[in-house]
Amino acid sequence: MTTSVKAERGNLPAESTSFIGRRRELAEARRLLSASRLVTLTGIGGVGKTRLAVRTAEDSRRAFPDGVWFVALGELHDSMLLAETVAATLGLADQPGRSSSRHLIDHLSTTRTLLVLDDCEHVLDAVAELAEALLRTCPELRILGTSREVLGVVGEQVMRVPPLTVPDAQRIPSLEALPQYEAVTLFVTRATAGRPDFALTEANCAAVAGICSRLDGLPLAIELAAVRIRAMSAEQILQRLTDRYQLLTAGSRVAPTRKQTLRACVDWSYDLCEEREQKLWTWLSVFAGSFELDAAEGICPDELVADDFLDAVASLVDKSILVREQVGEVVRLGMAETIRVYGRERLRESGDYAWFLRRHLDWYERLVLRAASDWIGPHQTQWIARLDREQPNLRDCLAFSLTDAVVASDPDISARIVNAMFLFWSCRGLLTEARHWMGRCLTSSDTMQAEERVVMSYFDSLLAGMQGQLDEAAARVTECCSLAEQLGDAESIEIANYANGYLAVFRGDLAAAVEPFRAALTSDPDLGRSWRRTAILLGSLPSLALVSGLLGDEGTAVACHERVLEITTPLGESYFRAYSLWALGVIALRAGELDRAAALTEQALRLIWQIHVQVMTGWCLESLAWIAIRGGNPKGAAVLMGAAETLARTAGSASVTLPYLLGYHDKCAQSTREALGDRAYGVALRTGADMSLGEAVAYALGDHTADQPRTTPVTPVLTRRETEVAELVAKGLTNREIASMLVISPRTAQGHVEHILTKLGFTSRTQIAAWSAENQQHRQL
Repeated sequence: MTTSVKAERGNLPAESTSFIGRRRELAEARRLLSASRLVTLTGIGGVGKTRLAVRTAEDSRRAFPDGVWFVALGELHDSMLLAETVAATLGLADQPGRSSSRHLIDHLSTTRTLLVLDDCEHVLDAVAELAEALLRTCPELRILGTSREVLGVVGEQVMRVPPLTVPDAQRIPSLEALPQYEAVTLFVTRATAGRPDFALTEANCAAVAGICSRLDGLPLAIELAAVRIRAMSAEQILQRLTDRYQLLTAGSRVAPTRKQTLRACVDWSYDLCEEREQKLWTWLSVFAGSFELDAAEGICPDELVADDFLDAVASLVDKSILVREQVGEVVRLGMAETIRVYGRERLRESGDYAWFLRRHLDWYERLVLRAASDWIGPHQTQWIARLDREQPNLRDCLAFSLTDAVVASDPDISARIVNAMFLFWSCRGLLTEARHWMGRCLTSSDTMQAEERVVMSYFDSLLAGMQGQLDEAAARVTECCSLAEQLGDAESIEIANYANGYLAVFRGDLAAAVEPFRAALTSDPDLGRSWRRTAILLGSLPSLALVSGLLGDEGTAVACHERVLEITTPLGESYFRAYSLWALGVIALRAGELDRAAALTEQALRLIWQIHVQVMTGWCLESLAWIAIRGGNPKGAAVLMGAAETLARTAGSASVTLPYLLGYHDKCAQSTREALGDRAYGVALRTGADMSLGEAVAYALGDHTADQPRTTPVTPVLTRRETEVAELVAKGLTNREIASMLVISPRTAQGHVEHILTKLGFTSRTQIAAWSAENQQHRQL
C-alpha cells in the first residue's frame, strides 16, 4: 500500500480556471514554506486562500519527492475523524488495533511529504493537535494550512492573504492602466469566460473598477459578480451591489456549499464565532472605515468591556473578521465592506441597530468636544491626526445626528459636533464640507439653542466670505448679530462684532474692518474655560494684523502677531503660532531684516510641517525663496519656488494667496532667472518641482542634498535590459520578436519577461503594457 501511495505522488486538484495575480504572495508563501515546517495561510472567507495554497504546493512539488497531498476539511463535521480523513486522503487503509494518527505517523516519518490541510477553522483544535504530533515525529514532513484563524502551534509561520489589488473607485485610472489591478483582470477573465464578446472598454471600465472596489477585491465575490455579466451589464451589476448578498448567488454547483454564494461564505464565518464574538462583530459593524480600540470600547455595552472585551477583539482579528492596520504609531481595526454589511444586517435583525448608532454618535460627539477643548495646546498635532483618521465615522455620525428621531430628542447635538469641528475643517481647508454640514444644521431644527446658532452663523459667514459668497456671508452675519442682540451676553456681542469685521474685509472696506477687530488686541482669552472664545480671538488677531498692515499700520500688525505668540507659545499650540511666525517673517523681510525673517519663517515651517497643512507649508517655502534671492542664493530660491508651485497645485491653491504679496513672487522669479540664466533657472525650478513634500521641507530647513537635479528612474526595480524588454512587451512584441530586436536568444527574452512579471507582481503581458502606459510620462523624463 505504501508503495502504491508513493507512486501517485499526491492528489493536488487541477485548476479548472486560470490563476490570476498573487505573484508576491506566491513568492512569500514559497519562502515561508522553505524556512518553516508549518505555514498557515489566513484571511477572510473568499479571499482565495485555497487557490493560493494549491498553486504554492504545485510550485513546490520538486521539493517533496514522496508527494504533495491536498486534504479538504471543509465538509468534515466531526473533528474526531480528522486523522481518519487525512489517512484516507493518503490512501492508507485502516489497520485493526492501530489508530489512524499512529498509522499516519508511521507512514510519514520517513518520507519527504507536503500536506495541504484546507479549511481548518472549524476543526482548529484537532488540526493543531494532529499537526503538532506529526511535525514532532516526522522530520521531513511539511504542512501548509488554510484557515480563517491561526492554528497556534509552536513554530507556525502565519501569512495573511490580502484581497486582490483594486483601483481607487474615486479616481479611476486610464483604460490602459486598469489591467495592472488583479481584481480587474480576474473580473474580465471570468466575465469573458461566460460571455466571449465581453471586453473592457472606455464605456464600462469605471463600472468594472467600481465593482472590484465595492467587493473589496475578494476573489469569490468578484467571480460571482462576473457570472452575472451573462445577463446584465457591468453598470447594472454595480447599481445592484447595494444588496450584494442577493445579487451574488450564482456560484459553482460543485464547490463546497459555503463557497457557492457570498452569503453562505460569510454565514460560515459567522457560525464559527462564539456568541460574544458574533455580537461584537455586529456591534462594531456600525463603524465606517476603521476605528481605534477606545472607540470600540466606547460603543460596546459596559458588561462586555468590563469582562473579556480585549479577548473578543483579538479573537475576531485571529478569525480574519477584523483587520489590524498600523497607522504610524497607532493601531486601527477595520472590516472589509462585505463583512461590515453582513454585520449590519444581523444587527438590524436583532433590533439594536438604532441603539448602537446612537452610542456611536454619542462617543464621537465626546471625541470632537475633547479635541476642540484641547486644540489650543500641546496635543494639537495628535488631535489633527486623529480627526484625519476618523473622517468616515464623523461623516456618518453627522448624517445620523440630522435624522428626525435624533433631532427630536436632542436638537443641539449636530450643532455641538459641527461647531467643535470648525477648527479642524479650517486647518485642513475643508471649507465646502464644513459649509455643507453647517447649512444642514441651520435648517434642520428651529429649536437649536441660540448660543450654538450664534457661533455657527459666525463660522458659516466666515467660510462663505472666504469662498467669495458675499451675499450668503452677509445673510449669516445678519442672523448672527440678531441672535447676539437677543442673547445680550458679552461673548455673543464680541462674536457678532468680529463677524461684521470679516464681512468688511471680504467687501474690501479695510477701514470699516478695523474697529470691529480692535477689541481683539485688548481682549483676554478664556483659557481653560471657553475654547470657542480663545479660538475666535486667535483667528481675529491675524485678521486685524492683515487689515492694519494693508493700511500702513505695521506697528499694530506686529503687536497682533506678537499677542498670538504670547498666548499660544506657553500652551504649545502649533497652527495659529505658525501663521503668526510666518507673517512676522514677511514683515521682517519687508524691513530688510533677512536673518530675522529666515529664523521666523523656518520656525513657522517646522511647526506647520508637524501638522501637515499643505497650503501654509507652501507659503513658508515661497517666503524662504524670497529670502534666498535677497541673500544671494538664486539657485536655492529657484528650487524653493519650484517646490512651492508643485505643492500649491497639489493643494489646489496658489503659492501666493494674498494679493499684496504677488509682487514679491514676481520679483523673485525675475531676479532668479536673471542671475541663473534661462537654462539653469529651468533646471533648478524642475529640481524643486520634482521633490516630495518631505524633501522640499528638508531642503528648506538646510538639508541641501537635493541641490542636483534628480534623475530617479521610473523603473528602479528593473535592470536596464528588463526596462527595454518591458517597453517592447508594451508594444505588443512576442518573445521571439524581442529576441530578434535585442540580438538575444528567445529563451533569454522569455527569462527577462518572467523576471519582470515577478518583480512587478504581475501575471500577464497585458499588465506589463498597462503599467508601461501608466508610467509613460516619467519614462520620457
